[in-house]
Amino acid sequence: MIGPKTSIADRSMCWVQLQNPGPAMPDGDGGFTHAYVDLDPAHLFLKLSPATAKDLERLAAGTVLSTATHIVKGPFHPQVTTETRLIYRGRVFHVTGGGSPDERRVEMELVAVELLGAALVNDYAWAQPGWISVDPAWLQAGTF
Repeated sequence: MIGPKTSIADRSMCWVQLQNPGPAMPDGDGGFTHAYVDLDPAHLFLKLSPATAKDLERLAAGTVLSTATHIVKGPFHPQVTTETRLIYRGRVFHVTGGGSPDERRVEMELVAVELLGAALVNDYAWAQPGWISVDPAWLQAGTF
């Protein structure tokens, strides 16, 4: 088979934004900070699913994982690294490992950790303009 194993018609696929840290910028206190920049392409349809013990034994054998992790599958993106963050409907995931299962660079399988205490990131790329309200009262956590 030449193409990816994941179907683009799969309803469980999520429109996810991908970002990497940008160049170091002075923070005004003598240190530096990294603003995130979009990858090229910046969005992909990816399958996000909570990791099971079986998944973690296969993908992260020999390591101890004590956080809420997810398995991310989709088409290969050459710019994805362990510094990449994924944004899906305001939820932020950080890639901790993974790669191309068959080493052909057609598909990728990643292990990502969701940052549960992170500030919400407003990512409206999944919706067409005009579909959602940008009223701050509506965007409060737990109201949608």
